[in-house]
Amino acid sequence: MSSAQSVYLDCNATTPLEPAVAAVMRHYFEEEYGNEGSRTHAFGVRAKEAVQKARRQVAELLGAKPEEVIFTSGATESNNLAILGLGNWGRQHGKTHIITTRIEHKAVLEPIDHLAKDGFEVDLVAPDKEGRVEAEKIIRLLRPTTMLVSVMHANNETGVIQPIGELADALAHHPAWLHVDAAQTFGKLIEPLRHGRIDLISASGHKIYGPKGVGVLVVRQRGKQKVPLMPLVFGGGQEQGLRPGTLPVPLIAAFGEAAELGQQHHAERERKCLDFRSRFLEAIAPLKAKIHGREGQVMPHTVNASFPGLSAEETMLRLKDLVAVSNGSACTSASYQLSHVLTAMGLGKDEIIGAVRFSWCHLTPELDWKAMVEKLRG
Repeated sequence: MSSAQSVYLDCNATTPLEPAVAAVMRHYFEEEYGNEGSRTHAFGVRAKEAVQKARRQVAELLGAKPEEVIFTSGATESNNLAILGLGNWGRQHGKTHIITTRIEHKAVLEPIDHLAKDGFEVDLVAPDKEGRVEAEKIIRLLRPTTMLVSVMHANNETGVIQPIGELADALAHHPAWLHVDAAQTFGKLIEPLRHGRIDLISASGHKIYGPKGVGVLVVRQRGKQKVPLMPLVFGGGQEQGLRPGTLPVPLIAAFGEAAELGQQHHAERERKCLDFRSRFLEAIAPLKAKIHGREGQVMPHTVNASFPGLSAEETMLRLKDLVAVSNGSACTSASYQLSHVLTAMGLGKDEIIGAVRFSWCHLTPELDWKAMVEKLRG
């Protein structure tokens, strides 16, 4: 079996493109290719209608308003806009304290570190040994000067789901803005992200069977109060002045379609992922793997595991012609540094070096489980 025929088990890094989403994208690339900002002809009008439809589709998924949907290039840009975009307001109002966790994606940790170098105080909350952060630990750190609480919905390396609903409830009477990086859960875990106390939500198209290069920052209005974001880029009035530049209509239309399909089919997709998970865990049981993340608190499509006596490199080498897997975040996997997520969980060095992430989706074909186990046994 060649590597081209291997089963793709790295869906937390990026997902395959849903055929219906690809069809929408091709339509707006090849047939309806107008600029959404062109108002003097029908091509531009139809492009604008496509963007407005996508806004409604995303808003409906999250229980938000269409005007609260800001399209970006992806969750990394959305995270930067949500965090750095609050910096000037925080300084002006004496709100210079930020709370986040040690297991956030670098697209959250690095913008926050940038603010820290500029005088902001930052509290980093560690998870428990199963990778979950206690909401109470975050609540105890709140101050009158707290500007922002930023907590991911589910971790990209372990799949562990964080208690954002509990956190949102606890923040009901505190003015701090709440930001959730939902790159791994948007269109998959529906109800938690509908909580009205979540002010800012980041997501990417390529994590929900849509295209790369498009994402969203949902900026909820709290009563009559708007989140006081400032743009990071200047040169146009698009996206309410927060994200200037010509809108990529084909990508946005495809993202909207992916969001709608996520809402319609999330229960069916979740069942398929859970069934695959059961078969996976049953197959590897004889290998006595250490699973990182408590069962029942992990996304259905993710397993992070260390196999006794094997480094991650050796595991991936043995499996390379059978399955495509990774040893952590795709954004940092080339650096060969110990995972900051697993380190924060307090795992031993051997477990961290051996950790491999398996992640799948409803489009994943069946795997030759016997062959996989035999390769891991060596």
